[in-house]
Amino acid sequence: MTGNDRIETIDALDCRLVEASWAFARDEDGKIAEHWRRRVEANPTLYDGIVLLANRVQRRTRDGGVTLEIDCFETRFSRFVAWRDFGFPDCGVHNVFAMAALRSSDGAFLLGEMGQAHALPGARFFPGGTPDLNDVEAGKVDLYGSLVRELAEETGLGLDIARIEPAWRVVFEARRVACLKIVDWPAPAAEIAERVARHIARDAKPELARAHMVHGRKELDDPRIPAFVRLFLQEMLS
Repeated sequence: MTGNDRIETIDALDCRLVEASWAFARDEDGKIAEHWRRRVEANPTLYDGIVLLANRVQRRTRDGGVTLEIDCFETRFSRFVAWRDFGFPDCGVHNVFAMAALRSSDGAFLLGEMGQAHALPGARFFPGGTPDLNDVEAGKVDLYGSLVRELAEETGLGLDIARIEPAWRVVFEARRVACLKIVDWPAPAAEIAERVARHIARDAKPELARAHMVHGRKELDDPRIPAFVRLFLQEMLS
């Protein structure tokens, strides 16, 4: 983590799809192709689909609230992976995504362990992920809809009985902009973990290997927990 890493409370997200030419993808095409070849050789399940990255993230005050304005553009997953693995060489681009910080009735947070088919197998994230074209409608990128879709796909959990915090908690870490909604689920941690485990067992191609419920800060030393997740949970579990 760096000195610029922080968490902000944001009232609304205004995310749109724009056309953009990415200089990094053009100038490093050969290196990207070779990097992707090696990644697929190590994990043949990887798919080079379209994902959305951001080339503008700006905080605005509107109508007495704070809105995060985001411009997203299309790129290939292989280019995103290379940019991330090369250490985010283009500092004008951001990985903006939405996730559900699902909290049990006894105060634990749900993390999903990525399965072997994932680009980061073994990593432990909140349910969610980088948006794609499924999240675009009429030129708008629905990050809340992305969160709902990913939560259902990964865990089988919907939001019908949950209490959802109105504001977003946005974690800025490196070139990541993680837009988190706190979702209070009316069941204890053990029951949530068992429900997610049943969903994983039923799914022919599960995204998660297993679910983990984090109860306290002492559990955050696990290197499989990314920095932005750790930053958020250090505050929430304090």
